[in-house]
Order: sequence, then structure tokens, then C-alpha cells
Amino acid sequence: MKKISVFGASGFVGSKFCTLYPDECQAEARSVVRPEHDEVLYLISTTHNYHVYDDLEIDIETNLKRLMLVLEQCRNRDVTFNFVSSWFVYGTQEKLPVAEDAVCRPRGFYSITKKCAEDLLVSFCRTFGKKYRIFRLSNVYGPGDRFSKKKNALQFMVDRLIREESVDLYQGGSIIRDYLHVDDICRGIRLCMREAPLNEITNIGSGEALRVGDLIEYCRQKLGSKSVISSINPPEFHSTVQAKDFYLDTTRVKRLGFVPEIDIRRGLDEVMAAMMDAARAPASRAPDGS
Repeated sequence: MKKISVFGASGFVGSKFCTLYPDECQAEARSVVRPEHDEVLYLISTTHNYHVYDDLEIDIETNLKRLMLVLEQCRNRDVTFNFVSSWFVYGTQEKLPVAEDAVCRPRGFYSITKKCAEDLLVSFCRTFGKKYRIFRLSNVYGPGDRFSKKKNALQFMVDRLIREESVDLYQGGSIIRDYLHVDDICRGIRLCMREAPLNEITNIGSGEALRVGDLIEYCRQKLGSKSVISSINPPEFHSTVQAKDFYLDTTRVKRLGFVPEIDIRRGLDEVMAAMMDAARAPASRAPDGS
């Protein structure tokens, strides 16, 4: 495989990808806009829809303008641009699981700018004869991620279980999500960079409909936590920008030979062990991530 220029290598997925495949990756510094190599993996992005409350421009600056700076440096090169997107671009869907040809209905600033970034990339590549792939990821979890109510809420709630603090579950935990361990996400990305057709979109996820409440109950029992778990209604903003139930149709990536290696319970066990180790150290609590 060609050497890969990885943009966003300091983030959760990007750093793990570079760790798993060090001989294949060159982590591009944050100040770099010209890729060293013609195989590009692009992960630079904001991570949630809540910036609308504190910075109206950050999603545009990060998800769109920064991408344009890098694409400008690719105009006269024979690059293959592998763009990491998110299930958030689909928005609310009536039919589950959601396949790549579904009509996207993003509603939050993060979701909208991620879909806009996809569209701009496709237009750029068609205009200048470049090759691309787009990977839409499911919810990603795993040790070491920054968590908060806004980003990786699953691990935020596990942290509260460890600390025996109360846990509020939207709609009693009945909400459905698709979770995939970061190691499997990276394996899926690498496989798709090798095998997925050019100029197409590929979902990368577990393809499983998992109830959030079931996952939290598994963790509560495993930890022996005395946390009080309550059912609450989602805030109005959350209901406005976020899909209630969601999981991906992963038929396309499975046809390439992708099989997740880390079962959700094994993955959660790994997460809990790492978080418990971190909780024992003062001042080790994961930052808010906002």
C-alpha cells in the first residue's frame, strides 16, 4: 500500500490509525495543508452539534475552510482522497438500517457542514479528475477518547457509573445506536482504502441495533455500581438536531470482507478497565471535549 498522509492524526481515530499502521502512515502536522503523499486520509473535523451555542463559525472553519486549503494543494496532483465522515449526515431516517444511498437530512451545524464537505469534495474531484472515497462512520468508542454529554455520551455515562453518580437516560435508554470499537473502525478504514471502489461512499459500523439502556445496564452490573439510573426526555435541542434511533446498513463493507473483531461487551470491558485505572489517578478525569 502507498504511504498515507494522515490529516487529523492527533484525534481519537486518526491517532489510533497511525498507531496500528505506523509503517504506512505519515501524520501531517496541524499547520500542514500540502500532503506529502498522494494517498490521503482526511479526518480533520469538529465532533458535535453544540458549537452553535458558543461559536457559529467553528464548524465552517474546521469542516469546510480547512478542507478547501488541503484540496487546493491537491489540484495538480494524482491524489486519492479518503474522507472520513459520520452517520450524522443521514439525519433522521424512517427506514432502518440506513444504506449509503439514503437521502441525507442533516439538521445540526456539525451534521450539515459534514455533508457539505462531502458534496464539495465530490464536486472538486469531478471537476479536476481526482479520485475519492467517503467513509461514514458509526458511533466510535474505545479507551482514550475524550467524552462529554456532547461527544461520546456512552463513555460519559460509564464514567458516572464508575464514580457512582446518577445517570440520566434519554427515554429510558430505549434509543438505538450503532457502536464500533475504534480498533475495528481503523481496520475498516484500512480495508476500504485498499478494496472499496473509488468515487463511492461506504458505511463503516457494526450494523447492529444496540439499545443504549442495555449497554449501560451491562456496565452497571459489571462494575457493581450503585448509581441511580433515571429516565428523562431529551432536551428540545437534542431532539431537533439528533436522530432518535439509528444504525447503519453495512452490507457494502461486509462484501469487502469486513468483520468486526471486538464484540461490544468485550469492548466495554476494555473501556471500563481503562477508565477505572484513570479514575484512580487524581486529576485524570477526561476533559469535556467541547
